[in-house]
Amino acid sequence: MSITEISSAVDRLMPELIKASTAIHARPELCFEEFFAMETLADVLTSNGLRVKRGAYGTDTAFEAEFGSQFGPTVALLLEYDALPSIGHGCGHNVIAAAGLGSALALIPIANDLGLRVRVLGTPAEEGGGGKIKMARNGAFSGIDAALMIHPADRDLLRMNAIAIQELRAVYRGKAAHAASSPHEGRNALDAAVLGYNAVAALRQHIRDTERVHGIFVHGGDKPNVVPAYAETLWYVRSDTLTSLAPLRDRVASALHGGAQACGCEVELHWEEFAYAEMVDNPPLLNRYEELSRELGREPMTPSLDARVVGSTDMGNISHLVPSIHPMIAIAPPGTPLHTEDFAAAAIGESASTGIRDGAVLLANLACDLVRQGDLLGQVRASGPSPEDAFGVLFN
Repeated sequence: MSITEISSAVDRLMPELIKASTAIHARPELCFEEFFAMETLADVLTSNGLRVKRGAYGTDTAFEAEFGSQFGPTVALLLEYDALPSIGHGCGHNVIAAAGLGSALALIPIANDLGLRVRVLGTPAEEGGGGKIKMARNGAFSGIDAALMIHPADRDLLRMNAIAIQELRAVYRGKAAHAASSPHEGRNALDAAVLGYNAVAALRQHIRDTERVHGIFVHGGDKPNVVPAYAETLWYVRSDTLTSLAPLRDRVASALHGGAQACGCEVELHWEEFAYAEMVDNPPLLNRYEELSRELGREPMTPSLDARVVGSTDMGNISHLVPSIHPMIAIAPPGTPLHTEDFAAAAIGESASTGIRDGAVLLANLACDLVRQGDLLGQVRASGPSPEDAFGVLFN
């Protein structure tokens, strides 16, 4: 089946795909709470003849469906669908879900004859929580030859500049006192958090250009005339790789401990269980994706200082387990940043529908090419990650 034939198949599916995307967009759900999105997508797959396992791989809001040949290479199509607090689908995960769904549905009639095995994975909790990592620990990517997904953006980019990240929650404990009559009896947890924040701000001058540390105050007291006995901050610590992330974590921890010590308070540092690894796109897969994009009339760009998306994703961990790609497809005007209300608005409507359609066509064709392009599969495997990487990215 040619790219034109798959395009026609996806065009016939578009009403169903837009309906699913619109429903998920209208009902945003946070990480590990995506029951509506999971059921919406699983119901569509079921209505198209697939057996869907809900709550797959030890994750309540994950799902899996598998079809096609028992003997050919196995491709994983990854569907994300969690949202952000306050701004909903400001990262456009409803588009990711619908594009992945469309590619799966387009492959159902042809996968077996083509000699292709397809595993459709609903992967929750990308915006914190590491849903893919949890699923991978439970075997979701065992036997996979390639893992494919596509992410919306403000322009077509061959890849996302995805760097390593680990979330940190800092909990400060001091001693309450009346701020007017007996301040000397108190130990101000808010002051400790503020000094810790300023220490990290000073640290930012002396980290590499590729590293990022950013945080917010979650709790700073209850009333001005009570010395705060409790304060809490939340941090994202990012570096190029998991390896370079480790020393940066230590430096951030020292800064936060310093603020607590200066105020006579204690601080507990709670690192998120799942650190996200840097993304490693598979070159042969990415080259073929670029060729297919140009055949479809799109012009994906190599990221540059003026056109790029910098962030982090648990897809990075998967890219260290199996050959993977994470390209970006335009659904919003250039300059529209992700994680904003403007991008959430762009994630529904005509441009989003075009992104869903083209994304589904590209993913389906790329999956097919693993068996219809003579040496592509061999090149993908030869360029894939080393098995010894697995433990480090799953249990870092």
